[in-house]
Amino acid sequence: MSIGIVSAAYIAAAVLFILALGGLSGQESAKRAVWYGIVGMALAVGATVFSPDVDHVWVIAAMVAVGAVAGWYVATRVQMTEMPQLVAALHSFVGLAAVLIGYNAHLELVGVQAMDATARQALIGFAAVLAQKDAIEIAILHVEVFLGVFIGAVTFTGSVIAFLKLAGKVDGKAVKLPGGHLLNAGAALGSLVLLVLYFNGAGIWALVLMTVLALFIGYHLIMGIGGADMPVVVSMLNSYSGWAAAAIGFTLGNDLLIVTGALVGSSGAILSYIMCKAMNRSFISVILGGFGTVTGPAMEIAGEMVATDVDGVAAALNDADSVIIIPGYGMAVAQAQQSVSELTRKLRARGKTVRFAIHPVAGRLPGHMNVLLAEAKVPYDIVLEMDEINADFPSTDVAIVIGSNDIVNPAAQEDPNSPIAGMPVLECWKAKLVIVLKRGQGTGYSGIENPLFYKDNCRMYYGDAKKSLDALLPLIE
Repeated sequence: MSIGIVSAAYIAAAVLFILALGGLSGQESAKRAVWYGIVGMALAVGATVFSPDVDHVWVIAAMVAVGAVAGWYVATRVQMTEMPQLVAALHSFVGLAAVLIGYNAHLELVGVQAMDATARQALIGFAAVLAQKDAIEIAILHVEVFLGVFIGAVTFTGSVIAFLKLAGKVDGKAVKLPGGHLLNAGAALGSLVLLVLYFNGAGIWALVLMTVLALFIGYHLIMGIGGADMPVVVSMLNSYSGWAAAAIGFTLGNDLLIVTGALVGSSGAILSYIMCKAMNRSFISVILGGFGTVTGPAMEIAGEMVATDVDGVAAALNDADSVIIIPGYGMAVAQAQQSVSELTRKLRARGKTVRFAIHPVAGRLPGHMNVLLAEAKVPYDIVLEMDEINADFPSTDVAIVIGSNDIVNPAAQEDPNSPIAGMPVLECWKAKLVIVLKRGQGTGYSGIENPLFYKDNCRMYYGDAKKSLDALLPLIE
């Protein structure tokens, strides 16, 4: 494959990646956007593997095939409830790849510099490019390698910890070592000093020591973030993985990798910023891993939870004219989206107004609830964002909360000492009646108590969400 064809394929892939990102902004265009991304990645991988600068083509192609099969196998086994964990795990692979490529670039550079002029003339691919660099270009390469390894190492351990938290294998609460931010600052300052040393000719020891510090920073940053904020963490790690890829793109001189990394990094950062605004968090504090903490004792909650049964829920829905459904992670766990869709269909068939209220951080992944509802073929036009529907709760007869806690928690407005104080929430308690589908009386993943469950107009419908809804469906008249 000639250089011209490779360049054309890279341009086409970059355009397809941009179209993919643009299409993901809407539910109706998302499926088409995913195909743009698939085709773009196929072009990018194919052009890279079969480019004239690559040796041992069929060995690399075989490895790509093995990876593709492994990816297909994992994807077919992962449930939608496990998608956040999968995304975090994939981010860790990007980070690890950046680290390994950075080390490979360093070792290749050392090997090339040790060769004589005759041996250098026989080099091909990346090694040949290295052989042509002058002292200034080599110094710049050192910076590129260092930054790529640093960002990759932070992304790797941060993503691993995010995966473990999301999978429930590590406590979801914010945990910091004694010294907190000072440890992170010290590790970052140490990495900066090592960058100066590495730039000025220090050997691989500086790169190794920096890698250890970066691995610690990634671990400690994400351990210091509470479970309630994991959607932001996943988005933030997505941004980190993009910047790691861009840095390695500069190292390899691969324009497409630079463009793709910049797209992923910037889009992830923008999404993180939007989600921080939706949670009333400081974007800088997210980056530093220092949010999700409390400033004092939580407000005491008065009253008691009042339970209802399937007949009570059915009576309320049969009498209602307007219903707002608020899905959360509990719906995903119970795989109740199909039952929710059927309930929606039956209620609308009887002339009732049914809409969905989606909080920007509902679930454990940005857009988690939108994907589930689209999978269940819930009409797009009745799925509304928080800002579009919050003002309608006072005129709503019944609000149904399915497995949500923090996004409907009035403590965000009423308790300045709550971990989610100031976070914009769905004000469902302003509806005439609130029905909460919940497995039990626990505080859920984030461990934050919810005063909503104790309000006079709230009724608790306990049990698995899918089973509860399936029992309800025959009673809707």
